Amino acid sequence: MTGLPSARAAKIERLKKRPDFLKAAKAPALSRGAVFMQMRARLDEDPLIRVGFTATKKVGGSVERNRAKRRLREAARLLLPLHGRPMCDYVFIARGGTRTREWGRLLDDVKTALISLAAEHDRADARARLAQSADLPDDPISDASAPDSSVSG
Repeated sequence: MTGLPSARAAKIERLKKRPDFLKAAKAPALSRGAVFMQMRARLDEDPLIRVGFTATKKVGGSVERNRAKRRLREAARLLLPLHGRPMCDYVFIARGGTRTREWGRLLDDVKTALISLAAEHDRADARARLAQSADLPDDPISDASAPDSSVSG
């Protein structure tokens, strides 16, 4: 199969350790329909996409929580290769309607959450670059060689 997007080549790995989930909890997050999602950009150069899944007891008993997580795992399997960012960690958190949401609508929720988080990440990067460029003088050579207007000759 040729012509597949290069995003398909990105390797996806599961988050399994609590410290990774806690780091993601401090990152930007948003809610779309029946899913709550967190995205944390990693500082390493590994193009790996890492993903974790969780459901609180508010979702229901263990059977309901497991069903909700299974649905989120499948949605992530389908959509992360297309819309996920390399060098990022994602945490999908099931909400009350995750296990009963119509499948097409759940996929839409996950897709819009992935796109929105990526856009938010891009805006934050642009703001950081703008702030960094505002701190630097425009042309340090011309500023140093410019005559001081306060001194009269």
